[in-house]
Amino acid sequence: VQLQASGGGRVQPGGSLRLSCVASEFTLDYFAIGWFRQAPGKEREGVPCISSRDGITYYADSVKGRFAISGDNAKNTVYLQMNSLKPEDTAVYYCATDLSDNCRYGLGLEVIEYDYWGQGTQVTVSS
Repeated sequence: VQLQASGGGRVQPGGSLRLSCVASEFTLDYFAIGWFRQAPGKEREGVPCISSRDGITYYADSVKGRFAISGDNAKNTVYLQMNSLKPEDTAVYYCATDLSDNCRYGLGLEVIEYDYWGQGTQVTVSS
């Protein structure tokens, strides 16, 4: 199981970025994918998750209305569209997969629920 996150970068406040998470050696059809972020000195926190089985999503309150998670099972890829970015969104972003698909049950933002993690991609929001 491998996950490859990409798409990070530096952007000004109010800008947008789209992150991608490509899965290999397994298919996403029946699992959940979550995006997490970790800022320096802070704990890793769940941002959104998506159940690949039926498209159920959950978002952290801090990103509702600004971020959107979506999946393309044919490409084995999950995207995180981030709009109206704020300096406090600055962090290393990780994608992870939960083989038990707990996103469907409202547990998709919990680090402990995830089984495999990709490497992070840095997002910096700064003027």
